[in-house]
Amino acid sequence: MRGTDWCRSSAGAALVLATSSDAEHPAESVADGSSKTFWTTTGMFPQELIIGFPKCVKISKVAIQCYLVRTLRIERSTSKDPVGFEQCVEKDLQHREGQLQMEEFPLPEFQATYLRFIIKSAFDHFVSVHRVMAEGTAENT
Repeated sequence: MRGTDWCRSSAGAALVLATSSDAEHPAESVADGSSKTFWTTTGMFPQELIIGFPKCVKISKVAIQCYLVRTLRIERSTSKDPVGFEQCVEKDLQHREGQLQMEEFPLPEFQATYLRFIIKSAFDHFVSVHRVMAEGTAENT
């Protein structure tokens, strides 16, 4: 059975932090479920964004749609506040000119109340993040 995408604003996700801001391409775009909208960074690295979930969830797969990202780290927190992050995965992504990067990270199931996506380096001065996804189920509380 396919789980809920907890990074979508329609599932109650909230953007907690983004390290750069652009009025034309706001960070909230990563949680709207569309690949046509996106968040763009301002050119210095690292850049990060933190997504908060409405409750503690069990995540089994994380994915990202982006462009020009070279090195990505994903971290999780189970704290009530966005602190105490632990690394889940770090990966160098492949760049294909003119194509979105679609990376899936099947991970051992883990609990999270927040996910932090850290763009450590890029293939250019600016990158775009179109979607972040975290598939899973709600924890019994």
